[in-house]
Amino acid sequence: MSETLTLVDPTTEPSGQDVRLPKKLTSLAGKRIGLLGNSKRHAAELLRMVGEELKARHGISGVVFLEKPDAGRIASNEILRELAETCDAAVAGVGD
Repeated sequence: MSETLTLVDPTTEPSGQDVRLPKKLTSLAGKRIGLLGNSKRHAAELLRMVGEELKARHGISGVVFLEKPDAGRIASNEILRELAETCDAAVAGVGD
């Protein structure tokens, strides 16, 4: 059974589109994880530490590190597409 999540943007009219959630991973072993930074101070450092911990504790195969141009903007479709096409899961990090 797949789950769906309805996203709502309070600044626009509803689009009526549902977003399908991917199947949950049963393990991180051997998986590639995307790490998305928000360009705030220490975000990249925090995410690199998260990546190291995921490798040590869960045996991930590697990480893809991407960064938004600034914290005030949503991730571009290009960034989201790259994460979706190259990673099994993703973590978004906030710094300061």
